[in-house]
Amino acid sequence: MLKKNEKIPLTIESLSSDGSGVGRADDFVIFTPMTCAGDRIQAHILKVKKNYAFAKVDCILTPSADRVEPDCAIYRQCGGCDFRHMRYEAELREKRQAVDDALRRIGGLNLTTEQILSASPLRYRNKAQYPLRAEDGILKAGFFAKHSHRVIHCEDCLLEPKIFSEIVRAVQWFMQQKHISAYDEHRHTGLVRHLFLRCSSGAAQIALCLVLNGTGLPYEREFAAFMSGNFPALKSIVLNVNTEKTNVILGKTYRCIFGNAYIEDSLLGKRFRIGAAAFYQVNHDMCEKLYSKAAEYAALQPGETLLDLYCGAGTVGICLAPADCRLIGVDIVPEAVENAKENAALNHLKNTQFLCADAAAATGILKEKGLHADCVVIDPPRKGCDEKTIENIVAFGAQRIVYISCNPATLARDLKRLESKGYKAVRACAADLFPRTAHCESVVKLIRN
Repeated sequence: MLKKNEKIPLTIESLSSDGSGVGRADDFVIFTPMTCAGDRIQAHILKVKKNYAFAKVDCILTPSADRVEPDCAIYRQCGGCDFRHMRYEAELREKRQAVDDALRRIGGLNLTTEQILSASPLRYRNKAQYPLRAEDGILKAGFFAKHSHRVIHCEDCLLEPKIFSEIVRAVQWFMQQKHISAYDEHRHTGLVRHLFLRCSSGAAQIALCLVLNGTGLPYEREFAAFMSGNFPALKSIVLNVNTEKTNVILGKTYRCIFGNAYIEDSLLGKRFRIGAAAFYQVNHDMCEKLYSKAAEYAALQPGETLLDLYCGAGTVGICLAPADCRLIGVDIVPEAVENAKENAALNHLKNTQFLCADAAAATGILKEKGLHADCVVIDPPRKGCDEKTIENIVAFGAQRIVYISCNPATLARDLKRLESKGYKAVRACAADLFPRTAHCESVVKLIRN
């Protein structure tokens, strides 16, 4: 029987869906982060459950052929990456396997998964959210350690453009010079909670959003002039109000203090305005590859109707739908729906409609109105679709469904539901939109039987 704080030799056989190594000892499955399949380690047992346990690496006894020295000094403290200790080729293999396993074990599907590879695992993110905290009189900006709200200071994240770090340091300097307080989540005091950055391709345009535990920022005009003067690519500075005792980063109220409330970017030759509240894929180049694959699966013909659920700023539907198709988009975030309407106009799409509602309610309304969709594209959050949404999608009678997912487990669950209601999954593709993390994007094509 394993005991807490026991140290045992352990061979890592495979990886779990969250990127932890999986080994076995005394009929226990033992999960150990920052390991590779093939590692022989000394494991320090941290927690013991009925049939499984959690451990950390005490030392490496024999390294896997896939193991490399991490290229980030704070990798073991920061919660942002999962695979900096592993060759990128091995990471890709594990992610494809994770999708295959989920489709087979959860979905009961036997598909040969295609894979879209990233050109580089470095500097790909176009979005970052930094918690700001004061510790021992020092203002820290960085990322939360895994499973905690302890801020790990980060000078330069290898997933993000270098200019992001420069902007963070400038914000820190201004706050210290003006004695602007950082948020204390235990006391619910202090002003600046988070710094949110987003950029267009090549960081040509950058948006800065400060999340405040209050309605205003001291020295707002001076702050806007200082930041825009030092960073010409800054096209938007927005304040977001979040005075709730919550782990949710963004509040519901926004106020622009410089430039526009959005930045502009392009995907597959289409123009998009992206506001702070809108969903937008964090890896531009891989997003274009993913949407190209989704368009191939959708195979839209002139005059057909595309229903785009969880549409965000409209990027998926606008990229997939030819100008002579009808496009209907649905999202629950009002700002995102407004962005989607603007983006349809920017791209001269006239036969469009965008609804602000959750997916189940909107599909119910559209079904009652007698809508027929030739193709439905779904890009839900990690939790996937609820049963009512699935039922309503099926009721449209679409010949094709394209399901984009960031969670192989909920994807496989929903595919099984759809297969039980008359659809068949015929193609699947894993796309590495999030290199060096355990997250993996997938897209699946279903056809009506």
